[in-house]
Amino acid sequence: MFSKILIANRGEIALRILRACRELGIPTVAVHSTADADAMYVRLADEAVCIGPPASRDSYLNVAAILSAATITGADAIHPGYGFLSENADFAETVEAHGITFIGPTAEHIRMMGDKITAKTTMMALGVPLVPGSDGALESLEQAREVAAKVGYPVLIKAAAGGGGRGMKVAPTEADLEEAWSVARTEARAAFGNDEVYLEKYLDKPRHIELQIMADTHGNVVHFGERDCSLQRRHQKLLEEAGSPALTAQQRDEIGQIATSALTKLGYRNAGTLEFLYQDGQFCFIEMNTRLQVEHPVTEMVCDVDLVREQIRIAAGEPMGYSQSDIKFSGHAIECRINAEDPQTFMPTPGTITVYHPPGGLGVRIDSALYAGYRVPPYYDSMIAKLIVRAPTRLEAIERMRRALDEFVIEGVKTVIPLHRKILEDPQFRKGDYTIHWLENFVARQQEKS
Repeated sequence: MFSKILIANRGEIALRILRACRELGIPTVAVHSTADADAMYVRLADEAVCIGPPASRDSYLNVAAILSAATITGADAIHPGYGFLSENADFAETVEAHGITFIGPTAEHIRMMGDKITAKTTMMALGVPLVPGSDGALESLEQAREVAAKVGYPVLIKAAAGGGGRGMKVAPTEADLEEAWSVARTEARAAFGNDEVYLEKYLDKPRHIELQIMADTHGNVVHFGERDCSLQRRHQKLLEEAGSPALTAQQRDEIGQIATSALTKLGYRNAGTLEFLYQDGQFCFIEMNTRLQVEHPVTEMVCDVDLVREQIRIAAGEPMGYSQSDIKFSGHAIECRINAEDPQTFMPTPGTITVYHPPGGLGVRIDSALYAGYRVPPYYDSMIAKLIVRAPTRLEAIERMRRALDEFVIEGVKTVIPLHRKILEDPQFRKGDYTIHWLENFVARQQEKS
């Protein structure tokens, strides 16, 4: 096992990793920007190193500073969390080259899955179902027209190096294709420095289903079931569930077997998440995240497993010690992301937390680094907490979440808690009848009412 782990992240995920390390008896090193000097994870870590000013490029994306911090503190492993450098293959490669263990997949697999076209062609070869579309990058507008005519409109033009909804444009008809092609390439070039795009059939009412897997270095791969992440606004998730109200246990087993078989053949290691669009009983692979997900707690709640602990154990070379048949799913879990945003305009609301009172009780979990007096900085993602509940059934989980939201007090900044309350009261949501387009339509209706 490692003698010391450096946590190359901030906020609630840094605290989440720190807690797993503490339970394993592993000392931790927190790195932080000057803006995060008073953060909870910095206070609780065994050691802390300031790595730069507030801007992410000068601190949390500063590879030289992070490696220097690891060297001077004697850390023999680095956990990247999610975001920042977690899916940066060059960073993973550099960490390993310095004799430090990167707690995550290999640089090769991060690079492979970081390019959407390579990921799709790889998964297709491994027998994973895909969304109909181009076999690779589109070389010309004319080729895009040919592929679109074959799969049928509407179609979606997507950046090969994309993420977070950037470089994605829908062409409802042939007349819209040229503009979608041009805009997607321009956005991709600006956001990722790579204007390669590909084309997929646009599914009009899909759900966003993702499958959590874990693989050790001894050839063992298991899945921990699915999460339904369909409630998104501008491709940003807001509420997640485990399992999905749209799937049966048989469907979970079927897609789980396909995914674990594919990753066994690939020789994958550590945590990963396969993301699918699901419509009319069909799964279509869209991408793979080679890291821990923000929404991993709902999986932990229904499987009773510490995924971060498993990441650390596997990175240290330990075998899983369990098989797929040992993974049991119990009850239903829901996660609400609590963002420091205006619940109507979604504008970020940084500021000082004047009152903080988290909810409690049976089946309630809070992943947050907030405390009264903490100043939410304006430089980073606006998510300040995750509220997770588990109950025997989905409807009981909804009621538990409603109760927990009513208890949750955060004053000093506006949050999206009022929006979550409205979502949980909606009859369609309560029936589990929603797609990836549902939340944006719901928000639009709420704005019309106000």
